[in-house]
Amino acid sequence: MQSLRVVVIGGGAAGFFGAITCAEAYPHAQVTLLEAGHQLLSKVRISGGGRCNVTHACFDPAGLVQNYPRGGKALRGAFSRFQAKDTVAWFESCGVKLKTEPDGRMFPVTDDSATIVDCLMKAAAAAGVKIRTGLSIGSISRIASPQPGFEMRLKSGEIITGDRLLLATGSNPMGYRWARELGHEIQPPVPSLFTFNVPDPRLESLAGVSVEPVRLRLSVPGKANLEQTGPLLITHWGLSGPAILKLSAWGARVLHDCRYQMPLLINWLPHYNPEVLRQQLVAVRSQLSHRAIATSCPVSIPKRLWQQLITAIGIGGDDRWAGLSNKMLNQLIQELTQGSYLIEGKGVFKEEFVTCGGVNLQEVNFKTMESRCCPGLYFAGEILDIDGVTGGFNFQSAWTTAWIAGQAMGKLLPQSGQD
Repeated sequence: MQSLRVVVIGGGAAGFFGAITCAEAYPHAQVTLLEAGHQLLSKVRISGGGRCNVTHACFDPAGLVQNYPRGGKALRGAFSRFQAKDTVAWFESCGVKLKTEPDGRMFPVTDDSATIVDCLMKAAAAAGVKIRTGLSIGSISRIASPQPGFEMRLKSGEIITGDRLLLATGSNPMGYRWARELGHEIQPPVPSLFTFNVPDPRLESLAGVSVEPVRLRLSVPGKANLEQTGPLLITHWGLSGPAILKLSAWGARVLHDCRYQMPLLINWLPHYNPEVLRQQLVAVRSQLSHRAIATSCPVSIPKRLWQQLITAIGIGGDDRWAGLSNKMLNQLIQELTQGSYLIEGKGVFKEEFVTCGGVNLQEVNFKTMESRCCPGLYFAGEILDIDGVTGGFNFQSAWTTAWIAGQAMGKLLPQSGQD
């Protein structure tokens, strides 16, 4: 009997893990991985500042899905089969131990992404995965005879055929095009996980200042969920840090539709009750009446930020607490808890390249990752309309969807899109 031929397109995390899983589970299958570029696992190499944020130490599927602005519902069942603890166990079985940082991110103990790259390369070789790089695919078509399968025509003229096909092409436009040509709807891809360009006098000369925590809210009517609390970093161009990146992920489509121009409300003191804050400032005005406001910051924010905020509402460097009017006190409270800043564009978060959008999840069977439109076609990773916040969640969805696809592709009698 002829061996089952499984072709995987995409030499990233999802493609490798899907190919390895299939080859290990089904030794009878011939698994070939095709990559257009000459470097494999390029995103793995640079992620986490070169350390590779493999996953996140959230081992409860119900909690894990809360970190996906898109795709969480579809992943709930998938995570019950392969989740973060399974990722940790798989790498440890290959001799790679992971460590957990205080924020939950998990890295190899070597703090070197090359550890993860080498592990995947060795596992693929051991499983018998055939890897070909530098291939430019011109077209992909489904063939019906002599038996159902797929035909990949390379621009060199070579034709590669397979019985099963896994598209793990990330956010590459070619991957979206092939999926569309094979019958799938593509949710329009837009950036996720990015910084905010906020040219504002209050932030000038504060690059490098971090504030933890702050509460951020995008001022969008009817979008109450567009709010995040966490650390913020002031940069030369505006704002970054975990809270900004998470907000950019949840608000990716809204921000895109508004051309990245939108008011952002910042509460620099989210742990303060507004009335308690008022009472505290009134007490300071009474007890420290002869002190300069600029040099006696009574709240838990960096002094440089405090000085910029009070300057913005007209308080001078020599003004004393005794001279702070009730009107000015109200303005100060407003500035500290509901400051309005205008986002005028998006920046780049260089450690992550995440896209919101991709293959419509309703068209994929998440028990197998097989297409409901095209039997024998499977998907894994970022080509799907799934994206997570920063912290290892995007890699985890790649490991999970690739593992499920790998477990399903090698079966001689596939489910062909059935539940």
